[in-house]
Amino acid sequence: MGETGALDRLMLLLGDRNAGHAAAVSALAAASAAIARLDQALATHPLRQAFLYRARLDAVRRQAAVDGALIDPWHLAATLEGLRLRMDPHLRIINRGRILDAARAALDLHQWIVEPDFDQEGEVQRAEALLAAQPATLPPLLAAAQGFRAWIENGEQRAPIRSALIRFWTRRDLLHQPIPLTGAVALRADQSWEPQDWLPAFLGALAREAGDGLDLLYALERSWFEARHAIAGRRKTSYAAAAVDLLAAAPVISATSLAAILGIAVKNAIRILDELQAAEIAVEVTHRSKRRLFGLKGLAPLRDVVRPPYRPDPTRCPGRPRLEVETPPNEFGPLPPLTQIERRAFDYTALEEAMTHLDAVVRQVRRNLGALTTGGGPAGILPADAATIGGA
Repeated sequence: MGETGALDRLMLLLGDRNAGHAAAVSALAAASAAIARLDQALATHPLRQAFLYRARLDAVRRQAAVDGALIDPWHLAATLEGLRLRMDPHLRIINRGRILDAARAALDLHQWIVEPDFDQEGEVQRAEALLAAQPATLPPLLAAAQGFRAWIENGEQRAPIRSALIRFWTRRDLLHQPIPLTGAVALRADQSWEPQDWLPAFLGALAREAGDGLDLLYALERSWFEARHAIAGRRKTSYAAAAVDLLAAAPVISATSLAAILGIAVKNAIRILDELQAAEIAVEVTHRSKRRLFGLKGLAPLRDVVRPPYRPDPTRCPGRPRLEVETPPNEFGPLPPLTQIERRAFDYTALEEAMTHLDAVVRQVRRNLGALTTGGGPAGILPADAATIGGA
């Protein structure tokens, strides 16, 4: 029996035979196609580790927003760079605390996905067992939907089942890489929980996340390729190529971080970044004299290509964040993928060291934010506010 028959059985199990059936069939087909396209593009892609790093940060930002801890991508990127919170007369103390809390919530979700601790791993394995217990005759997407819904209805935490979903996709051979597709917006506050409404919404959320992931992958490889092509004539001892690799992997990076990764003096890192900026390979996103941040041209979050960073509305009372969790559509459409010949033109080995360092940075920042909760952490590890990173 095909997927339509399996969908009939699932709708019956969820408590509705007919309502929403056509919408669910359409959503199932769209999700299956979008996920297959992303999996095929990423299967042997040389930039897959850099893609996964960025995709995880974006996934946990979406999840945190749905859970009531909305964080702007500017703030999350700045948090990972350890910027101080600039004293802004328009930024109240309560709003500074919200930025910290949102960053901490996002990086806690990141830990659930990447390296859960002992207790978290136990919860994830319980969620995995529930997903594995779904009927083997159900296709992976429908089995996941049924297990996910059962977990939430049992009053369990959201983070374990999200992490279990990522593992489930690879164990059921739907994906070959642990791509963080979790259907985050299907749990937003205004989403109907009725089966005929929720199932298409969950499948549709997975399809959109997969589509956004494919756009990110192509934008990442195109920006990286153009940057490496622009510096191809430099001498082999130059650190410019390694700097480009790091800019591709990290949303933003400072001269201090670049110097630490490459093992060079900070003044040399500043010179490299300034040269890349002059060559229009990198873009400075802070416009400040100290602790400047740079990003690879064409990749977000960048000052000139994304919406302005969030600024608190002084007339709005505290409450649940607005449900602005979907990435706005790309006005110019996705970039075309590179050809195999283009991909083979460069050496990708420097990316492995970059990714190892960036994962370590996330762990350290998460520990620092956790220490701040008890008042024992380093005061300098704080996110930058809107005026520091994207604003005037």
